[in-house]
Amino acid sequence: MKKGVLLVNLGSPDSPEPKDVKKYLGEFLMDERVIDIPYTARALLVRGIILKTRPKASAAAYKKIWWEEGSPLIVLSERLQEKIQKQVEVPVALAMRYGSMTIEKGLQELVGQGVDEVLLFPLYPQFAMATTETILVKAEELKKRHFPNLKIESVPAFYNKPDYIEVLSNSIKRHLEGKNYEHLLFSYHGVPERHIRKSDVTKSHCKIDGSCCATSSKAHEFCYRHQCLEVTKLVAKKLQLKEGSFSTSFQSRLGFDPWLQPYTDRTIERLGKQGTKNMAIVTPAFVSDCLETLEEIAMEGQEIFHEVGGGEFTTIPCLNDDDEFVNLLSDWISDWYKN
Repeated sequence: MKKGVLLVNLGSPDSPEPKDVKKYLGEFLMDERVIDIPYTARALLVRGIILKTRPKASAAAYKKIWWEEGSPLIVLSERLQEKIQKQVEVPVALAMRYGSMTIEKGLQELVGQGVDEVLLFPLYPQFAMATTETILVKAEELKKRHFPNLKIESVPAFYNKPDYIEVLSNSIKRHLEGKNYEHLLFSYHGVPERHIRKSDVTKSHCKIDGSCCATSSKAHEFCYRHQCLEVTKLVAKKLQLKEGSFSTSFQSRLGFDPWLQPYTDRTIERLGKQGTKNMAIVTPAFVSDCLETLEEIAMEGQEIFHEVGGGEFTTIPCLNDDDEFVNLLSDWISDWYKN
């Protein structure tokens, strides 16, 4: 059998123009694992409300962060893929869950090179319905429909792997060198609280009550909240951060249902109002910088902090194509290839 690897990231519109953003948002928000309500209600919400109001604002946001080479997330993902390809013996393709760089195209690229065994590599450290799970489900659908003879296995969440924590910690330490920060905020992508309960394989453990994430359970294998809190805990221990000098929050929310808290924007505001003059923020739910990290955090977050009297606001980049991160993923891929 010939092996190959498919790296999968979130995706991006083809351009920051409203028509392309609308098309991208339509695909993204119609995913039942992103907005998990019945199809008819979801279609009404997305097509009847969100797609009439959001594309223009989102397009303006994309224009703020768009690079000359294209979408930052796409460009950074391509750089990661290219660096990994130079270090491993197997073909490495790149796909996005949403947008033009489809998973189907990525699988076809590998099959075209004679690959019949694929390592599906979702580029998310933590498991979540709206990230890893939707990638796995889509890949399985495509296998049944177009690639019945293709063997596909996937990389599980790697949030707690010691070598990943070391690479992430080293990156944070390097970017904070010489910075006089008082508080480090670990900000993760937000999800509705109901997603946490839906992912609970025990159907009883996850109560989001302040203790369940700290109590050992097999539910943690698929608990996004636990996995985020664990990253913060492990990195804080690795960097020997003092208690009270760091915290965890969740960014981005949609609709009126409760999402994971505390919210990042309100946390930034609170820190500023409480007298924090210099803060840093890292976004470990992503491996590649994107609209959420570059605009919502780096721009909007800084604006909120300054409005309430804050001073220096340091945004730590995602791992992107960091050489240590490239070496780590390459080692994991090589280990899989040799087994």
